[in-house]
Amino acid sequence: MLFDLRGRRRRSVVKVVYAVLAVLMGLSLFLVVGGLNLSELFNSGGSTSEASKQLEEQAVRIERKLRKDPENPDLLVSLTRTQINAGNSLYEGTAPGEERVITPEALNQLRQASDTWSEYLKVTKEPNLGLAQLMSGTLFTLAQFAGSLPESKENLEAAAAAQKLLADERPNLNSLTTLAFYDAILGRNKEAKQLANEAAKYGNNKFEKENIDNELKRYEEEGVKYLKSIKEAEALSKAEGKGGKQALEENPLNGFSGSSLEGGAPPGE
Repeated sequence: MLFDLRGRRRRSVVKVVYAVLAVLMGLSLFLVVGGLNLSELFNSGGSTSEASKQLEEQAVRIERKLRKDPENPDLLVSLTRTQINAGNSLYEGTAPGEERVITPEALNQLRQASDTWSEYLKVTKEPNLGLAQLMSGTLFTLAQFAGSLPESKENLEAAAAAQKLLADERPNLNSLTTLAFYDAILGRNKEAKQLANEAAKYGNNKFEKENIDNELKRYEEEGVKYLKSIKEAEALSKAEGKGGKQALEENPLNGFSGSSLEGGAPPGE
């Protein structure tokens, strides 16, 4: 995707953005908790196009049912999962051993899943924790590849909210540290430290406990850069008027110019 790099200040903002992207991509290493049935995420049989087609058709059938019963939480859960699975099936490189690369089509499905998840939260008092687990990773992916820095932050905040649902009900080393790292990037250092201390109680050895603090410091530092870049981008947009805002809207955490959107599998637990 193309964007305007004219001006020293704009180039500085872009450099910070991609530095933070590298750290955010590293965060996915901490998002694996317990076992996960990979067949739920990736259809190993048949071609990718066939799998995505079937999932999209399934989503259409669920949407038809929702028109008659729009506040049915079970249907909303099913639709959200189907949209996530459809998005995962649209990645490039789904064969074993291949590097997975996100595509615009995959992002579109994940954005639809985010919208459905928001609708689901409005109608349920007890969110499905398994779905919250999937949405934490999905929303983090959307933060990585957002269309603007404010959108990136909004998705990251939503990822933290989904992760909190999981961490509150199923506290363990990984669920708590993941939420701590989210909070640290968002500048919520006090909350992040409290979560890190709680997570340390689940550590198996001294190394794990010390590593939590070391990683937390790193994410706090990157969080300062991340939030600073957002403020600078917003200020630049305001100063340049509508045209400047549009240029920044086209300067997301996506790949450079016309290159493919690079990234691994969406983080999930």
